[in-house]
Amino acid sequence: MHACQPTLFPDIAAPRNLPAMPDIASQQASLGDDALMQAWVAGDARAFETLYRRHRDKLYRFLLRQVRSGALADEIFQDIWQRVIAARADWRPEALFTTWLYRIAHNRLADHWRAAQHRPPAPEDADLRTARIIDPDSPERRFSEFEQRRQLQLALEALPVEQREVLLLRLEHELTLEEIGAMTGVGRETVKSRLRYAMDKLRTVLVP
Repeated sequence: MHACQPTLFPDIAAPRNLPAMPDIASQQASLGDDALMQAWVAGDARAFETLYRRHRDKLYRFLLRQVRSGALADEIFQDIWQRVIAARADWRPEALFTTWLYRIAHNRLADHWRAAQHRPPAPEDADLRTARIIDPDSPERRFSEFEQRRQLQLALEALPVEQREVLLLRLEHELTLEEIGAMTGVGRETVKSRLRYAMDKLRTVLVP
C-alpha cells in the first residue's frame, strides 16, 4: 500500500482563502453523514471535506484490496470522488451516504473489470522484491507474518470478484447484508450466499 493517502484534485478542495472557523468545523465533525450531505448539496464545501476525511481511508483500503495496485487504486479512488461530486444532486435523504458511496465504487470497479476482462496479474518479480526486504529485528517472525498475509491475499485473489467484494465489505467494513445488497444491486439472500461460499473457500485454503 502506498505510504501516503491519495488526495483529491485541487479544484475539489474547499477554497483555501476562507477564514478558519473552528466552531463550524467542530460542529460538522459531530454531524451524521445525512446532515453533512444535505449541507453539501446546499453549497457548504466544508461539509464535503468532512465527509471526505471520514470515509477516504476505508474506501481506499477497500479499493487497494480489490485491484492490488497502488497506482490503479489511486486512479479509481480519484474517479469515485469525482463521480460523487458530479452526482451529489442525485442523492436522496432516504439513502445512506455510505451505501450511496460504495454503490458508486461498485459501479466504477465493475467498469474496470469489464474493460480489463480479467484481474490484473501481480508483478512477476513480486516475490523477489519481498525477499530483498531486510528486517534486522526478527526475520523469522516477520517471514511468518508475511507468509500468513500472503496466503490470505492469495486466497482472496482466488475468489470470484463478486464473492471477494462481498467478503471485504462484510468483514473489513462491517456492513450489513442489506447495506451490501443495496451497494451491489443484489438481494439479501444473494449476498448471504456469496458470503457463505467465500468463507467456505477461505477455510479450505487457510485452515490446515
